[in-house]
Amino acid sequence: MKPRVWLFDLDNTLHDASCSAFSMLDGAMNDYIARELALPHDEADFLRRHYWQRYGATLLGLERHHGIRAAHFLEHTHRLPELEARLRSHAHDRAALRRLAGRKYVLTNAPAAYTRRVLTALGLAVHFDGVISIEGMRMFGQLRPKPDARMFRMVLARLGLPAARCVLVEDTLAHQKAAKRVGMHSVWMQRYVARNVHGPEVGVYLRRRPPYCRARIRSLQKLRAL
Repeated sequence: MKPRVWLFDLDNTLHDASCSAFSMLDGAMNDYIARELALPHDEADFLRRHYWQRYGATLLGLERHHGIRAAHFLEHTHRLPELEARLRSHAHDRAALRRLAGRKYVLTNAPAAYTRRVLTALGLAVHFDGVISIEGMRMFGQLRPKPDARMFRMVLARLGLPAARCVLVEDTLAHQKAAKRVGMHSVWMQRYVARNVHGPEVGVYLRRRPPYCRARIRSLQKLRAL
């Protein structure tokens, strides 16, 4: 059998973003929305959350309803000058990725520059064959980030792979549902899920595996057993 091809989410899957990046990102997005749309900060915060819950990414709502340019938004909200100092890595994660057979890619709704910064700071960049970031998720002029099933099909076509050979490792269940619909396997990373304020659906499943997930794990070392 040919080795699996692994698609890893970034934030709250490969590192604890809830305790490092998310608070800074939320603040930067609120500042951006307040400035660009001339809104009070409480309304900007509501709009950020509303668009994230409705579309899976705040950027989609801003682009569709307010004409915000994606490149401008991503540049101004992901500068995060103190990011590297707040990131934490684990030697056993690096070892687990090094020993895991098969090609490995990062598939993230974050921008490429931010993703490279995080992977480099964590010492994980060397273990991945490539990064598929939100800039590469545009189809026919429209952004299609996770959980859009059309984007998963596009990624499979780009990599030249059948869905059954791919495993998505994710902390967000909505993304895993979409991956399952196109025939991919999925693994739920739960190491950081209890602190993940970005995942309102997780309370239902904290103690059991959803039927669309092949497995749930708390360590990357468990992937070899799958």
